[in-house]
Formats: sequence, structure tokens, C-alpha cells
Amino acid sequence: MNREENLNQLRDKSKIWDIAVIGGGSSGLGVALDAVSRGLSVVLLEKADFAKGTSSRSTKLVHGGVRYLAQGDIALVLEALKERGMLLKNAPHLTQNQPFIIPIYTWWDRIQYSAGLKIYDWMAGKLRLGKSRFISKSETIKRLPAVLQKGLKGGVVYHDGQFDDARLALNIAQTADELGACVLNYMKVSGLVKNESGKISGLKVIDEQSKEKLEIQTKMVVNATGVFADKILQMDNPEAPKTIQPSQGIHLVMDLEFLGGKDALMIPKTRDGRVLFAVPWHNKLVVGTTDTLREKAKLEPEALQKEIDFVLETASGYLTKKPSRADVKAVFAGLRPLARPKEGSTKTKEISRSHKVIVSQSGLVTLTGGKWTTYRKMGEDTVDYFTQITGQTLNPSKSLNQKIHGFTTEIPSGHWSIYGSDAAKIQQLTIENPEWSKPIHPAFPNILAEVVWSCQNEMAVKVEDVLSRRIRMLILDAQAALDSAEKVAQTMAVALQKDQTWIDSELADFKKTAEKYLIKST
Repeated sequence: MNREENLNQLRDKSKIWDIAVIGGGSSGLGVALDAVSRGLSVVLLEKADFAKGTSSRSTKLVHGGVRYLAQGDIALVLEALKERGMLLKNAPHLTQNQPFIIPIYTWWDRIQYSAGLKIYDWMAGKLRLGKSRFISKSETIKRLPAVLQKGLKGGVVYHDGQFDDARLALNIAQTADELGACVLNYMKVSGLVKNESGKISGLKVIDEQSKEKLEIQTKMVVNATGVFADKILQMDNPEAPKTIQPSQGIHLVMDLEFLGGKDALMIPKTRDGRVLFAVPWHNKLVVGTTDTLREKAKLEPEALQKEIDFVLETASGYLTKKPSRADVKAVFAGLRPLARPKEGSTKTKEISRSHKVIVSQSGLVTLTGGKWTTYRKMGEDTVDYFTQITGQTLNPSKSLNQKIHGFTTEIPSGHWSIYGSDAAKIQQLTIENPEWSKPIHPAFPNILAEVVWSCQNEMAVKVEDVLSRRIRMLILDAQAALDSAEKVAQTMAVALQKDQTWIDSELADFKKTAEKYLIKST
């Protein structure tokens, strides 16, 4: 995946793309992957880095949505369970079967959750990941040694999927690129081009790296910008009403010992009526999430103090060792692009997570809502509008069985697993230059060869791209990421042929961002 080569494709003024996708998160990547699977020519433009926004800030679950089942959204759960099963088959290096335990403190809860999860199992059909069952108090304690034991009656075990969200986004971008799509990060759409009848016929774009301005021609434009969808809708029509209500979810990352096992903990009812998860991930524990309405969409949202307190307090109610602010290695916040509720309704947990496709008068196609698990189906449903927009016939979608870049049946061990079939190629780099076999940070298994690889093959252009999304150090331990930044910047400077000025500027940028992930122990 080479940025310069892809830029050259954009410079070809005579080329008319079938579909231009604005947005390089899960939604946009799903559209690009599905469109290219049908033989369409596709360009995808992301103003920052792939998955820089919401798509790298999830609870790391590929799930059908136990909560949506409780809300009666059967269609969404059925769709998500099918997609969950296929994603685990198509990207086994990035996904895994994760057992969850719901601690049971009343017999009514045992009946309620056992029954609900049996339905969840049944709905997954052949793609089920494991049987849900009730386990005794002693087995619950054995599997979750740190769970609160007072009043504990036992637990209900069920299975869902777990994944590395930013790595999956990146691997989908690589898959689309290999199938012939032109994908670019740090390409900002600055304007829509319309023909004399007011229909969109192209885009004005700016390369955020070089400030080069380009114009491209396209038959269909898809707005897949998540919480920023209204900006593109208003670019198309300044009178367009707001459609998105950003809702913030935060996660705290701490040492695994706070839970004590390989199973994840699911707390089905918190005081705000949401679900709280504590999930083992990359040898740390990710605990979340919250649901706080925010008026303004930001690329780098920050956790509110009251959200941090809420997660710590709720988790403490179920754990023997109570986590404090000082135990938090990193905090990260993400914004969900929920459909703006009608006047008078503010309960975000009641807003459906189903996706919606909206077609504007100009022919602009906007994809909103949805969730990571159904990214591919969201893409397929959006590309289905191609015939309506262009009048051209469309081949059937082939994305359901598309193997994702890195796919292998022999998953490498340890932290190399997320690279799948690329792991051996990265290890090969250390033979070329033994210096690259050095660790990035003493507390992490990553080596400098991974930094070089991400610059050469994964379109990483900033220190943050590497430390936040290529390797996940920033959201696993923000201080470790800050301590590693200089080493990473120097290695990148060699790979990208940059000078000391670039290094200094990158380190200043990264420090500003990383400090938002550190928790102030007040």
C-alpha cells in the first residue's frame, strides 16, 4: 500500500472513478471493500489516518449485541451475529472467540440471563462461537479470581468475538488496495464539484502532507465520515439539517491483574442502564463504556472527569481489588455517530445502532449509524445504490467471503499474531538491519522493524499513526508511548527520508496528543 503510487492515480485528470468514498473508518472501508469486490473503480479519501476517529476507539468486541436483543432489535442482532461469524473466518489473525462471564447475585438474574443468552446462541446458528451455560460459584471464582464474592450465586458464561479495531481497519484498507482500490490517508475533501443539473460529478481534495490541490471526477460520492457526516451534508447543501448526535464512550486501560483471568466480565446493568465490559486485550484490561451526549464532534475527544469516576466506581462494585485513578495506564474516548433523536428524546442507549443510507438531491449518498461488527454489510447496502445513482448495472457483492489482508491458517504466536501472514516478512527486516530487532520499549514486545514496516507498507506518516494505530501502545500505556516517541520518530525519519525538523515537529505533536490519554491522579 504505497501512498505515492496512489497519489499518482489521483493525478490522472482523465480518469472517472465509479465511486469516491469520503472517510477511512469502518464505514468507508466497508464501502470501498464491497465496491471493489464488484469490479468497480474506487477511491477512498481520509482526512487524517485510517480509523483515527471512532473506529480505533471501540470496546474491541465483534458482537451481535446482547443489549440490542434485550431492547427487542432482533433484525440487528441476527445481522450482526452473521457478520461476526464471517469476520472471525475472514480475519482469524485479528479476531478471536472471547468467553464472557456475567456474575449472578440473584436467582432471578440467573433465569433472565440464561434464557436471553440461549436465544442469542440459537440466533447465531451454525456461526455460534460456543454454548452459554450457568456455572457454579466456585467455577466463577476460579475463572474470575478478582470478582466480588459477597452474595455471589454463580455466573453465566457466553461467547462473543474480540478484535483489534485499528489493525482491522488497516488490513481492510490493504485488502481493498490489493483488489485495485486507491486508498489514501491525509487527503482532505475541500469541496464537491457539481454539473449544470446540480448533480455531484467530482471532488476537490487537498493532500494534507504536501498541500497539493487536486480535482477528481466520479460517478458516485459516498459520505462515510461518521460523526462528521453533517459537515459533508452541509458542504452539499448549506441548509441541510443536522442528522448526527455524537455520543461519547470512554474506556480505561489497566493491568490484567484487576480481573485475574482470561475471561471477560460483563456487568449487564449499571446505574445509567448501560452495560459495562472489562475485557482482556493485548495483555491489559480494557474497561468501559459510558454514553455521554456531546454537542460538537471532535477528532480527538477527551474523557470527562465524571466519566472516569463512573467507570472506576462501577467496576469497583464488582471487583475485590478496587482500581483507582493511579492504576489507569491510559484513557481513550470515542464518539458514536448516532442518528439525532427527535425533539424531546435524549436517551442515546435507546437510539437504534442500525445503519441508514440517505440519498441527497445532488446524488450524494450518506451512510450513518451502524457498528464495527456490521461494517461489511453497511458497505454492501450502500454500494447497492450505485444503479439508482448512475443507471449502470451492478455485479453482485463478493465481500462476504473476502479474506482480509494478513489472513493465515497458522497464526503466529505472541504479539506477532495481529500481523498474520506479514509477521515473517517483518522479522525478515531484522536480517537486513540488525538494529531493527531492538525493542521499542522495555515493557512491550514490539521491535523497531515494526515501525519500518508500517512506514513502508502500511502508509504510516506520523509518529501517532505508529504508536496509536499500527502498534497500540498509546491506548495500552500512554506513558510508555511518550517514552518511546523519540526512538520511533528517529526510525521513521530514516524510513521516510525526513530531517531533524520533521522529528522535532512530530515529537511536539505527539506529546500534545498523548497527554490527553494520561489520567490525572487527583
